[in-house]
Amino acid sequence: MPDTRRNAVLLAFAVAVCLIISWFLRHALLILYVSAVFAVVFKPAVDWVHNRTLLGWRPGRGAALLLLIALVLLFLGALLAIAVPSMLDNAVGLSTMLEDKLQSVPILHRFDLGDLRSRITSGLGAVLPEMTQATTDVLTGLLLIAYLILDGNALLGRILRVAPDDQRNRLTQTLHRAADRMRHWLTGQAILMAILGAASAVTFGFMGLPYFYLLAVFAGVANIVPLLGPLATVIAASAVAATQSLWKVVGVLIFYLVYQQVENAFLTPKIMKAQVQISSAMVVIALLLGGELAGIPGVLVAVPSAVLLEELANEYLVSNHQ
Repeated sequence: MPDTRRNAVLLAFAVAVCLIISWFLRHALLILYVSAVFAVVFKPAVDWVHNRTLLGWRPGRGAALLLLIALVLLFLGALLAIAVPSMLDNAVGLSTMLEDKLQSVPILHRFDLGDLRSRITSGLGAVLPEMTQATTDVLTGLLLIAYLILDGNALLGRILRVAPDDQRNRLTQTLHRAADRMRHWLTGQAILMAILGAASAVTFGFMGLPYFYLLAVFAGVANIVPLLGPLATVIAASAVAATQSLWKVVGVLIFYLVYQQVENAFLTPKIMKAQVQISSAMVVIALLLGGELAGIPGVLVAVPSAVLLEELANEYLVSNHQ
């Protein structure tokens, strides 16, 4: 067998083996990939804190990362400190009022709410293992993000050593260009979160919902998680609205149905196009493919992944034919 043919067969065999191994390790590889994307996106914030001097003290990268984590926890703690006491004080009244409202509906007054509670409890017990696994995945991802932010450059350098010397610099420059564009995705995501938070505050305030400002903040923050974030906001806002009027529940549902259509069809493509310099059609395609391939994590990193693929394609496919 000629050497060229033998090498092609060996290469095909190696690729097939890698694909089979990747299939069995797909869950771990997905966590690693999502963590790597977020590490690339958040690294400039750590570098910015690292390069600042605070009262004559210049924090190292580890200390800068801890400072950013402390600020996030402080923000979340302040939000909970404001929201939880007032909501706990009204939790019993909220539950009783919601039950009375549901019982007043002609279709629902014959339903046994106690049986409904037991069914919900049993359902939660059934999904508890999945929730535990999801929590473990999130914590693992956060640890990986921290490690990759601190040691990602050294790890990337060791990985790139396998590339030939004449290709290493080219690949490194391509990855750096992709990383610069990927970081603008976070800016676009922050704009979308701010728009939803502001729209929710105006809408819920106009409707006269209690805690409308807290619901608006929660809506904006939760919007970074595709599907689950908006769903959690709809459930929370609908529960609050149900204490006042079922028509307000309908208003909440209509608001979110309309907003999600506007965001998915117009806001996300336009904002992401402006931030990461990728076409609106490519944004929509990336979101669809990301959701189909990897569910919520796939949607979450779909746009940065599309940017990475576009940079690699421009460098190694388009440039070679110019």
